[in-house]
Amino acid sequence: MNLNARRRTLLLAAGALALVTTLAACGQKQHWDLDNVSAVLANLKFNLTSDTGQKVTAADYKGKVVILYFGYTHCPDVCPLTMSHLAEAVKELGPQGKDVQILMVSVDPVRDTLPILRAYTQAFSPQAIGLTGTPQEIEDVAKRYHVAYRLGKKDKSGNYVVDHSAAIYVFSKDGRGILIGSDLSPVPSIVHDVKQLLAD
Repeated sequence: MNLNARRRTLLLAAGALALVTTLAACGQKQHWDLDNVSAVLANLKFNLTSDTGQKVTAADYKGKVVILYFGYTHCPDVCPLTMSHLAEAVKELGPQGKDVQILMVSVDPVRDTLPILRAYTQAFSPQAIGLTGTPQEIEDVAKRYHVAYRLGKKDKSGNYVVDHSAAIYVFSKDGRGILIGSDLSPVPSIVHDVKQLLAD
């Protein structure tokens, strides 16, 4: 084999290897730290009122990765812990954080007035928005994502707790339901997965 023929053979081999590597990379599935429930999680859909008093739907957040959570402002432990984790994750994303929207749907619309809800969400992150609505509107959204919640009995002071699911739901920029996590999901895991969705 002469020198030119050998060079052509090596170049062809290198090109073939590069093609195979590229195809293999394209065929690789994304690795998620949170649970991938894209086969069963409903797409983002709701008709609610934001903590600024505006009627909003899922379409208002198209183009952003949405993290959906159900909670309430008088929650003593799980809600502030979860919101704190989500806020920290968004902060760690740096400039990319502006393309992430945290939505907290109130399961206690009587006490969670718009000003209270607004102050609560903004205390955690500027990327957080509280959502509320009529009891029926909230129930409809909760059923869509299989969220259970129940108001407890009032004490002598009129206070009560609301038992509720602690899941977080993550949606792609086009509103597809992709991932589910919880109040125990580590911040690095949330950051890792959201970064992948932002890159899509």
